[in-house]
Amino acid sequence: MENLDISIFKKMLQNGTNNLNNHKDHINALNVFPVPDGDTGTNMSLTFNNGNKSAFQKDGKDMSAVTKSLSKGLLMGARGNSGVILSQIFRGFAQALDGLEVANVKDVAKAFKRGSEVAYSAVMKPVEGTILTVIREGSAEAFKFSEENPGVSMSEYFDVLVRASNVSLENTPELLPVLKEVGVVDSGGAGLLLILEGFADALHGKTIDLLDQEEIQVNAQARMQSEEYGYCTEMILRLDSKGKMTFSEDKMKASLAAQGDSIVLVQDDDLVKVHIHTLSPGTVLNMVQKYGEFVTLKIDNMQEQHEEILHNELKLDSEKQVKKPYALVAVAAGDGLSDYFKDLRVDVVISGGQTMNPSTEDFMEKIKDINAENIIILPNNSNIILAAEQVKAVAEDKNIHVIPTKSIIQGISACINFNPDETIDNNIENMMSVLEYVKTGEVTYAIKDTKFEGVEVALGDYMAISNGSIAASGKDLFETVKTLIKSMITEDDEILTLVVGQDTYPKIVEDIVEYVESEYDFEVELIQGNQPVYYFIVGIE
Repeated sequence: MENLDISIFKKMLQNGTNNLNNHKDHINALNVFPVPDGDTGTNMSLTFNNGNKSAFQKDGKDMSAVTKSLSKGLLMGARGNSGVILSQIFRGFAQALDGLEVANVKDVAKAFKRGSEVAYSAVMKPVEGTILTVIREGSAEAFKFSEENPGVSMSEYFDVLVRASNVSLENTPELLPVLKEVGVVDSGGAGLLLILEGFADALHGKTIDLLDQEEIQVNAQARMQSEEYGYCTEMILRLDSKGKMTFSEDKMKASLAAQGDSIVLVQDDDLVKVHIHTLSPGTVLNMVQKYGEFVTLKIDNMQEQHEEILHNELKLDSEKQVKKPYALVAVAAGDGLSDYFKDLRVDVVISGGQTMNPSTEDFMEKIKDINAENIIILPNNSNIILAAEQVKAVAEDKNIHVIPTKSIIQGISACINFNPDETIDNNIENMMSVLEYVKTGEVTYAIKDTKFEGVEVALGDYMAISNGSIAASGKDLFETVKTLIKSMITEDDEILTLVVGQDTYPKIVEDIVEYVESEYDFEVELIQGNQPVYYFIVGIE
C-alpha cells in the first residue's frame, strides 16, 4: 500500500485505541514512585479515546478533515502531561497533512516528524528519556528510512517506525537515571508505542479487539440519577501470593458494605476490581490494599460535582452580565481544600489532583460561564499544568493566565499573594514569586516494595515524598511525618502548613502540631483538607 486514506486510517485509529486501552493498566504500573497515583495509562487512554471518537464522528472524506478532527478531540480530552504531549504529537501530524485527501509514505513520514517538533515546542523544559524522545528518535529513523528507500510501502514504513520507537523506549532508562534505578521504561513512551503498534497491525490486516468491554466512565458521577454522594472509589488490585490464599469475595463484600454502597466486586484470577461510593475512601484503600498491589486507582468527589451543578443551575442571568475584573480557578481534591480555596477568593474549584487529572475539556466546562476580564488558573499539580496551558489556546474568547503551581501548598501561597485591586501584571508577578521558595512534602502509603535513591520501601509502609525524592518510609506515621519535616526545615523558615487528609486520626495531628511547636519556633497553620490518598500535605516557607 502506497497511500493512506480515511478508510484504513480509521482502522488504524481503532486498533491503536484498543491496544492502548487493553494495556493501560500495565502503563499505569510503570510508575517511579510506589504510590497510588500511577495514572499515565489512564490519562493517555482517556485522551486517545476522545480523539478517536471525534475522528469517527467526522463526516469528512479526506485525511485532512479526519486528522484535524482527531487533533481537536485529543486537545479537548487531554489529561495529564502524557495526554497533552500525545495531543500535540497528533496536532503536528494533522498540520502536516492539511489539505490532503490521501497521504503517501513521504507525507506520513513528514507528519510524524512535524508531530515531534510540535510536541517539543509545547513543553517549556523538554526532558529526554520520555515520550518526547521516543517520538523524536522513532520518527527521525523512520523518515530517514523512507528517504533512503523510495517506493517503500506504508506497512514497511510503520514497521520501521515501531522498531525504531521501541529501541528508543528501551533506551529511556539510560537517559533518565530515575527510570534505570527503579527498573522501568518511560510510561508515556510505552503508551505511544502501543498506539503505533496498533497502527502497524491494521496495515498488516490484523484487528485488535477491545478486551475489556466495560465502557470507560468519564465524569460518570455527573450523570447519576441517584442521590448518592461522597467519593466514587474504583480500583483494580493484583493479589499477591498471601492475598490469593486469604482473599474472600464474600468477606470483602461484607466489609465494604459497612463503608458505603453501589458496591461492585469482581475477581478474575489474581485481579480484583472494586467499585464503591463511600465517605471514607482512605479506609477502603487500607482495607483492600493488604491483599496485594494496586494496579489502578481512581477517586472522584461526587458531592463536590453535584454542588457545582446545583450552583450553576441557580445562576441568575443578571449575574452573568456583570463582568468582574478577576476570577480564580483552582484544582483540588477534598471538600475541605475546596472550601479553603473558596475562602481565599477562588471562584471555581475543579475536583482533581493526583490520580484525578482533569482534562482540557473539564477546564473548559468549568470556565465557560465565567464572566471576568482575567481568569487565573492554578493547576496545583505538575501533571495538570500542560492541560491548563492548553485552555489558553482553546478558549480564545477568554483572557486566561496559568500560574504553574505544582502543589496544593504553592496554590495556597499564590492565592494569598493575589490582590484584586492590583493590575494583572502585578498579580502574575506576585503570585509567581512564591513558587520559588515554597516547599512541599506529602505523606502517603506504598503500593509495592521498591528501593529508590537508597531508601528501602515495603508494601504498605507510610512514605514521605519531598522535592521528587522519598524523604522517609516506615511503619509509624508519626515518625514518618517527623522525618519529613526535619528534612524540609531550614533556619530561614517561619511557617508550617499542615493539610490533613481524609481519615487521618485527630490524635496523630495533635502529636505532630505539638512536636513542631515544641521543637521549632514556628507558626503552624492547620487545614482540614479531607483529601484522599495523602494523609498529610506539608508546606514550609
